[in-house]
Amino acid sequence: MHTVLVCRDDRVEHLASLEHISEVLAEPASLVWLDLHDPDDAAIAVLQQEFGFHGLAIEDAVRHHERPKIDVFADHLLVIFYAAAYREATDAAPQIVLSQLSLFIGRNYLVSIHRDAQSYVAATAHRWESGRIRAEHSITGLLHDLLDAIVDDYFTVTDQVVEWVEDLESTIFGHFRSGAIQEIFALKKDLLLLRRVVAPERDVLNVLLRERGPLLNDSAGIYLQDVYDHLVRVTDTIDTYRDLLSNALDSYLSLQANDLNQLIKTLTLSTIILMSCALIAGIYGMNFHFMPELAWFWGYPFALLLMIGVSIVLMIIFRRRRWW
Repeated sequence: MHTVLVCRDDRVEHLASLEHISEVLAEPASLVWLDLHDPDDAAIAVLQQEFGFHGLAIEDAVRHHERPKIDVFADHLLVIFYAAAYREATDAAPQIVLSQLSLFIGRNYLVSIHRDAQSYVAATAHRWESGRIRAEHSITGLLHDLLDAIVDDYFTVTDQVVEWVEDLESTIFGHFRSGAIQEIFALKKDLLLLRRVVAPERDVLNVLLRERGPLLNDSAGIYLQDVYDHLVRVTDTIDTYRDLLSNALDSYLSLQANDLNQLIKTLTLSTIILMSCALIAGIYGMNFHFMPELAWFWGYPFALLLMIGVSIVLMIIFRRRRWW
């Protein structure tokens, strides 16, 4: 699937076919946005024939799980960015899902390539058609609006992570749940993956901020600096909540260790009491012929009372020392 939007004289219209896109690109006053959703071989061939992109650049753009980066060519830029979404799970930890967006940026065109349907692409196209894209319908304004929509979704994801971490903390300190540790490790892994994406994207924005010339106009710095500042905030937020998850994990393990220590202490003190009773029973269980208490009428009740008395004395000692 593909969508072609052409801006002429502040009016945005759809171009039905890709066959005449080279004629539109030849018009200096026209701005073209080509959006390719899971492109096939025919659409990829158009990128090379009509736009003249290098084969290696096209390979990086359509290949998924590529690292966020920017490649600078003579007449265009290749930018690889990632969008993030938060997927709820009923029987497991929530998951952060990343999807690649490849952008070819030229003097009067923008080509976006992605595998799955993305809401931010449709929302940006709607804003461009309605005339709400900033920077006077320039490629810079379109690029900023697209990247800004992606980065804003990062804040949505981190806000949802906050809610989940708060619920997890209340679960750990309130209603203990054994599966919480798996959820902590899963979300820490997702946050680390998001961190590995956001950090290179900051470098991409740094290169775009330094890029000047026919590809990006002078107003690009103001808008791209705004996106860069948002990425810095996202990075700090990710680091903060990774630390919170580490603290939650430490609290979880501390509670586990504390419960185990309490159990071992209880078993140890109980063993001491039972051993004292077993000592008395062992003494009176010896089969020597001459034992003063063997012929005593009250010998059996005396032994039982002695066991109970020793147990009570030991329990009082443990209580006073706050061992139990």
